[in-house]
Formats: sequence, C-alpha cells, structure tokens
Amino acid sequence: MVTKVKPPDEPPGSLSDPRELAESYLDYCRDAVLRKIDGLSEVDLRTSRLPSGWAPLDLLVHLTWMERRWFRWDFAGDPMPQPWGDRTPDGRWQAPPGIPTAQLRAEYLAQCEVSRTTVATAALTDRAQPGGRFATTEEAPTLAWILFHVLYEYQRHAGHLDIARELTDNVIGE
Repeated sequence: MVTKVKPPDEPPGSLSDPRELAESYLDYCRDAVLRKIDGLSEVDLRTSRLPSGWAPLDLLVHLTWMERRWFRWDFAGDPMPQPWGDRTPDGRWQAPPGIPTAQLRAEYLAQCEVSRTTVATAALTDRAQPGGRFATTEEAPTLAWILFHVLYEYQRHAGHLDIARELTDNVIGE
C-alpha cells in the first residue's frame, strides 16, 4: 500500500521579486529533501534500491557538496582543496562511512546557512569570482544563473529521492 504525505505549501503565488522567488524556492527544495529522508531507518538511509548504487544519505551528502561547490568555491571563490569530496574515485556519491546521520544532516543544514549568507550579501547580477571552475570573471556566471542552476539540481534530486523513498517504504509525496 502506498502512503501519500501532504507536503507544506510552496511559496506564495504573490511573490514577484526574482531574489525572493529564488531564495524561497531554494529553501522549499531544501526542506523537500529533508522531508523525503525523514522517517527512514539508518539502514534504509544507507541502502540503495537503485542500479546506480546511491543511497538517500549519499544524495544528502552530494547536495551538501553541491551547495559548497557552487556558492563557496565557484561564486565566492573560496579555496577548496577537494571540491569533489562527495565522490568516490570512480565518481559515485558517497556518505562517509562511520559518520552518524545526525552529523551529516547538521553539516547539510550548516552549508545551507552558509549558502544563504553568501547569496544575501551579493547582487543577482554579480559574477562568480575567479577560482573554482572559472578562470576569469568574464566567463563566470551571475549569481542569478547559479541560483537557478542549484534549483535545477535540487528539483532533479528531489525527484530521485521520491523514487528511492517509494521503493523503500511506499511513501510518496512532494
């Protein structure tokens, strides 16, 4: 039997400011990811039901690193010795073994807060700093582009979690 969970309402349709829209939807997506893993056992969080082999906790770690890469490394230009720390040598996402779920969740929430601060202190038209993926400011994307790219990542991965969750315990929801 499938269990449907009612999600909270998405941001209001009255929003029209592009920054407010992007920030509100990004927080909505972040919350969706957490809703999709809430209630899973430690075993289910670390067990894959998919041919690609990733487990829900691996995806949470990937999203932590994805935010770190785009907002700190790419946009702010902060040095990161290992920007792809969420991946195994063969490129697969991996939650570090032995680190408790509560710690990985706290790291995710902390990175989301760092990202919020980075976004709040810049204009949507500001370009990413040289470093990270971008050698010069001229080729770097704007903060607006990065926000929409990160939203795209979240939408894709929230959908992946929908499938993983349904395969795990038949819970579906937005």
